[in-house]
Amino acid sequence: MKQCMDAENLHRRLAKIMGQIKAIDRMIDEDIPCEDVLSQISAAKSALNKAGQVILEGHISHCIRDAVAKGDEAELENFTKAIARFANMQ
Repeated sequence: MKQCMDAENLHRRLAKIMGQIKAIDRMIDEDIPCEDVLSQISAAKSALNKAGQVILEGHISHCIRDAVAKGDEAELENFTKAIARFANMQ
């Protein structure tokens, strides 16, 4: 496990997100109003974005700090690409 990831925190967050997704699936079968389903989708999306932020913060605190100290240009370039991908998710 990468030391930059708070695994316990992330597993807890992902379990909650999976519960939200299952609830959304049930809502569709139960013919819940569209507005309520959309609200739950928005909540799940926000929770997933927050999980990404937790990973990103850990990555910056550990991996990127080390890469800067070592002058690791390849790692910094990978980080830039990862930031772009994460930003496109929003």
